[in-house]
Amino acid sequence: MNPAKELLNTWLLLSLIVFRFCISLDTISPNEPFKDGDILVSKGETFALGFFSPGNSGRHYVGIWYNKVPEQTVVWVANRDNPLNDTSGVLSINTRGNLVLNSKNRSTPVWSTNASVSSTNNSMAARLLDSGNLVLVLRDSENFAWQSFDYPTNTLLTFMKFGLDRRTGFNRYLTSWKSEDDPATGNSSLQIDPTGYPQLFLNKGGSPLWRGGPWTGQRWSGVPEMNQHFIFNVSFVNNQDEVTIVYSVNDPKIFTRMVMNESGVVARSTWHESRWFVFWYTPKELCDTFGECGPNSYCDPYDPNKFQCTCLPGFEPNSTREWYLRDGSGGCVRSQGVSACRSGEGFVKLPRVKVPDTSIARVDMSLSLKECKQECLRNCSCTAYTSADETRGGIGCLSWHGHLVDTRTFANGGQDLYVRVDVATLAQYSKKNGLIRNKRMLAVFVVSVTVTLLLLVSIVYWLVMRVKRRNEDENRMKNLFSGTSTSKYHQESREFDESTRNSDLPYFDLNIIAAATDNFSDANKLGEGGFGPVYKGLLDNHKEIAVKRLSRFSGQGVEEFKNEVGIIAKLQHRNLVRILGYCIQGEEKMLIYEYLPNKSLDFFIFDKTKRSLLDWGKRFEIICGVARGLLYLHQDSRLRIIHRDLKASNILLDNAMNPKIADFGMAKIVGGDQNEANTKRVVGTYGYMSPEYAMHGLFSVKSDVYSFGVLMLELITGKKNSAYYHDGPSSNLIGHVWDLWREDKAMEIVDSSLGDQSAKEVLRCIQIGLLCVQEYAIDRPTMSAVIFMLGNDTLLSYPKQPAFILKSTYNSKDKSISEGACSVNKVTITMINAR
Repeated sequence: MNPAKELLNTWLLLSLIVFRFCISLDTISPNEPFKDGDILVSKGETFALGFFSPGNSGRHYVGIWYNKVPEQTVVWVANRDNPLNDTSGVLSINTRGNLVLNSKNRSTPVWSTNASVSSTNNSMAARLLDSGNLVLVLRDSENFAWQSFDYPTNTLLTFMKFGLDRRTGFNRYLTSWKSEDDPATGNSSLQIDPTGYPQLFLNKGGSPLWRGGPWTGQRWSGVPEMNQHFIFNVSFVNNQDEVTIVYSVNDPKIFTRMVMNESGVVARSTWHESRWFVFWYTPKELCDTFGECGPNSYCDPYDPNKFQCTCLPGFEPNSTREWYLRDGSGGCVRSQGVSACRSGEGFVKLPRVKVPDTSIARVDMSLSLKECKQECLRNCSCTAYTSADETRGGIGCLSWHGHLVDTRTFANGGQDLYVRVDVATLAQYSKKNGLIRNKRMLAVFVVSVTVTLLLLVSIVYWLVMRVKRRNEDENRMKNLFSGTSTSKYHQESREFDESTRNSDLPYFDLNIIAAATDNFSDANKLGEGGFGPVYKGLLDNHKEIAVKRLSRFSGQGVEEFKNEVGIIAKLQHRNLVRILGYCIQGEEKMLIYEYLPNKSLDFFIFDKTKRSLLDWGKRFEIICGVARGLLYLHQDSRLRIIHRDLKASNILLDNAMNPKIADFGMAKIVGGDQNEANTKRVVGTYGYMSPEYAMHGLFSVKSDVYSFGVLMLELITGKKNSAYYHDGPSSNLIGHVWDLWREDKAMEIVDSSLGDQSAKEVLRCIQIGLLCVQEYAIDRPTMSAVIFMLGNDTLLSYPKQPAFILKSTYNSKDKSISEGACSVNKVTITMINAR
């Protein structure tokens, strides 16, 4: 044979093989059945279809997941309620042209598309599209005989139509999985309710749990996060044929999904830099609960010192006693002895609210907002009105003619609701608004004058204050020590008197501190943290001290310094470090602590040699000691304190290796009855910070619980949370422990120097640690519950998936590349990684 011809034939044969492989890459053909172990990949390699086993179930399902996301993220399941118990499953096109799932152990199909197909099976094919949609089509055609987008499970993808076909009654809605290991239909659902004026509802167990409200033209009324800067293009249709919504994105590289997890929580998340970041989730607070405050009232979650339920204008509590007991379920009724019907009544505007339940509302899209007001005023049964579409200048009229149920306020977003009130209430609100307007005008005038004066004196003030600060420091020291020959008062016994230390914290002269530390010599340097070095010192009375000398370039300024002095001076607990005094002189700021000879916890547990000095008994004592210290801060001290920077380097050890919590520069004092607060300045150490604090600035006692959980796992494993692990997809310690825990291999990660001692107690502590680092703050135990679990052999709940605040990526060639948590401003806020 001609060599050139033989070469050409070989090339043609290889081309046919490659061409056939490419054609079948995203398609199931009648003559090519799809078996367990095969993978179908969409044309752009965005999604994959295949058999999978969720969690530790061992059962087999046909599902679709993101092909480019390392952590398998399933978005659709075919046989969710009919699992296979072995690997004999085969997906194929049957003789009627339908896609069916068969098993050798079953005589009938496990699952089928059940589409009305007029063509023969040889004309049909199943294709996986880059949108994540599995479609049954005529070969070489774009006509769908069936599509998976019509049968969503727990995930809403972009370009997927969500809602009701009014003509046929066909409804596309989300239903939760039963559990992480079982994708069967759960008891929670998210759907559009077409009753009255259509709105979004989250139901659990057949009852409404949360209401997203009606569509306002640019967002769901109850989802203010969907503002004009949202990354989606949204198409909402409400006519006689359908009521549906479709989300699309301009950039196909953005992976975004809305998921209902097993607990009935709905979250919108986006994949970015190796993890899922969450835009919003619900329900997340008490006011999200449907009908929390009963009829004719609204829920306001923004004042923690006030009852969240408030009657609407013109209404009063149905039961004063229940209202006093903070039970608003009975709602409110129209105030007695007043009439709101043709007696000079009007409307009071309630701004930034989720409007009431619209299932009983009336809509007229032909009316303007002004005409809506007049129409409502003419009808005595009309209790409130609002605009049906905000995008066209308030076109459309929504009115209520009965009770107003499930109204709540928002800090931003929401709608304006106009509530009908009697003439007396209207006059009261008009007077109040007039006073507010006058006060605003007066405030503007005062501010203008003040700003002008400040501009005239600002330069002089700045120059004078620099000199004044130095003089004040010198005068204060002179006043404190004038007339006494014993300025080294720390030598006196009164230094240790509790009342003295709590009322006036002792001031140390800079010369005394310099002498005690041998002029801050390197030989006395104990270490250096983010805010400056720490030195060992010896006073004239032979008492050892530790001096924290704040660097003038450190992140801790005067406020943090005052904060640490003020907080620690009021705390007395065996597991908290004790402060002996402070020093401020010129630009020097120093804190004087009791000296603890065994340095910090990280000095031991992250050193291969030194961590063997801590057996399991001692580590368990350290865990319990830190827990008791945190409980004191959260609950038992006069002030409720959130530490915000709990980590191994901030746990100091005394002579007997007893732990003491240190470094209160970042701590926050909250009210005695306050469990949560918010800050615009997020400080702390990544890896120990809870997700809601790192990305939202929302901190609470549960933020410290999260940090404590990380610390527990580090103590047990002897490894840092940010270390690499090469045998699993999770790259930090929390993720690695979670993977091993689910596989019943948690003892593999335990510090080898502990041997097999107390394996049962070690495993119990790992489980407690995982409970502390769960995704949702509400799921984490309090420190009192942690101490109870540590001290009692009670049954523990199974932990939910933890939050991975820091991720690292690596490859076999370069293990030095790491990625931290994404900036809040790059894509969105982060939260919990919903399923």
